[in-house]
Amino acid sequence: MDLRCYVYKLMKVILFLRLKNISMKVLFVFYVCLFFCSCNYTYERNVELNADMHTFSNFETVTCKHLDWKANINFYTKQIDGVATWTFENKTKATVIIFDTYDLNIHSVIVNNKETAFSLGKKNEVYGSSLSIPILKTDTIVSVTYTTGKNATALQWLSPSQTAGKKMPYLFTQCESIQARSLLPCQDVPAIRITYNAHVQVPNKMMAVMSAKNPVVKTENGHYDFEMELPIPTYLIALAVGDISYKAIDDRCGVYTETSLLDQAANELSDIPAMMKAAEQVGGPYKWGKYDVLVAPPSFPIGGMENPRLTFATPTIIAGDKSLVSLIAHEMAHSWSGNLVTNSTWDDLWLNEGFTTYFERRIMETISGKSYTDMLWELGYQDMQSDLQTFGLKNPDTRLRVDVKGRSPEDAFSNIPYEKGAVFLRFLEESVGREKFDKYLNDYFSMNAFQPMTTEKALAFMNEHLFDKDTVLRNKLKVNEWVFAPGLPDNCPHTLPDRFVAVDNLRLQFEKNGVVNMPSFAKWSTHEWLQFLRKLPHPLDIEKMKTLDNKFQLSISKNSEIADEWYKLSLLSNYEMAFPSMKIFLTTVGRKKFLEPLYHEMIKTEKGKKMALEIFDMAKNNYHPLTAKKIQEIIEK
Repeated sequence: MDLRCYVYKLMKVILFLRLKNISMKVLFVFYVCLFFCSCNYTYERNVELNADMHTFSNFETVTCKHLDWKANINFYTKQIDGVATWTFENKTKATVIIFDTYDLNIHSVIVNNKETAFSLGKKNEVYGSSLSIPILKTDTIVSVTYTTGKNATALQWLSPSQTAGKKMPYLFTQCESIQARSLLPCQDVPAIRITYNAHVQVPNKMMAVMSAKNPVVKTENGHYDFEMELPIPTYLIALAVGDISYKAIDDRCGVYTETSLLDQAANELSDIPAMMKAAEQVGGPYKWGKYDVLVAPPSFPIGGMENPRLTFATPTIIAGDKSLVSLIAHEMAHSWSGNLVTNSTWDDLWLNEGFTTYFERRIMETISGKSYTDMLWELGYQDMQSDLQTFGLKNPDTRLRVDVKGRSPEDAFSNIPYEKGAVFLRFLEESVGREKFDKYLNDYFSMNAFQPMTTEKALAFMNEHLFDKDTVLRNKLKVNEWVFAPGLPDNCPHTLPDRFVAVDNLRLQFEKNGVVNMPSFAKWSTHEWLQFLRKLPHPLDIEKMKTLDNKFQLSISKNSEIADEWYKLSLLSNYEMAFPSMKIFLTTVGRKKFLEPLYHEMIKTEKGKKMALEIFDMAKNNYHPLTAKKIQEIIEK
């Protein structure tokens, strides 16, 4: 038993006994008693939350550097039995290392090969509990044996019936923003980076993949080894287990998905190599080796997650015509903005998402042309305006650099950091010229690679490398107002794309006479349909709803973006013909972007709220735990 946590008290007792001339024999008996009683000693420590960083950990003084993780995936109990061994640097000779945990059952702790005491702090509903472990100044390794809890927010366990193939269960993780602490004990902050190795045991005939170097075939015994030798923040640790197969697209890109969907997914994502070439023209060389995409089951809660080397993506992007693959361009762009240069705190989220959204549009401009990409810019602008109206133009959460101190980091996520951040960068590009802006962007990624980034540091870099320290130019462009003020500056650019002008003309004709010009509609992309549906009167006359549905079968559209927009219009118009299909959509799709607006619309009427309760009762087990919690909050308002 490691007695490091009792040494201080023992020294005080020894000093007292010596001062009282107590014999060494008595002292020895006391020491032996203390040793055998130590098994029941509980190490106690009060730990305060660092509300700025959303962590209990003392990462600034004792910093984790490398993780060796062993995990046994138990689909019967829906738990992971794990051993997390951390190598750390004790910068200040501290006597304790503190980790973040959420609903973890800690079985034992070993420090430098000796079992030791530990203390779990009081549970906070959002942040979990601190795990405090006493250490000596010379210690460098701590190993924690644990089991994940039933309420682990990073994990979603799916039964075979909830998967596409219906044969095997499935597990995937989603650790952004502070959910990694429910997967393993860690210092769960984006300001530090760690490398990791993992050994994962899964049931036979299943494959495990991680945000690391991955297998391309299933093993015979269900054992898999992984290595991520490049430093990443903990929110980018990722794992998926199931009936997963792999298909290469070229020598560095490929697709993982359930076996039954493999060919379809690979065909839809066949442009990934071209996207990669376009991305490297903007951001410089891709530094992560391979770039693969895992198409997750339908319950995946977000569009995509930029896990290094292995983007996790919603299956709703599989539309059959490659019309929704800009999402992959977004996640690929994160390989530079987010994974390579990472927001230091969740207050600085726009550095991840604003840069990435701008970067995504540059990739799509190369792949699909400017007229296509202009439609993406306009739809994003509309999403941003919607959130500005919802929040209020003076709401501090409409700033780029927000303040979510003491709140859930999820409060930082909206269309503001994505779209306002992207429009800001586009405005700068148009102001200084693309050639100069691209040089700045390339320098930003190469000179700050594998480092955390604050807003203040990013603006200082911008001042030196983009504005050449020209304060007059910086002030003229209202940089500080863009970043630190709510709402939008009066120099925000906005131009309606020509293709949307044509859409609006057809829409006005349809609103006037209810006639559908089939040849024109037939040529539309997903984005033109979204513009059309968004700009129609809400509610729309039932006869016009029927006309559109009869001509284009919108109620049973396989395109999730179009279907979601149509269902919102149907709810507002009380077009009941769409409701059966909408119920199927809401019980088979788990993406929050689609779910939340539809539930918000349903609860506006008593009839709709009853329908929302019925659908949620059927669907909640298919939703990610955090998604289900959010939908329940919407319904119970």
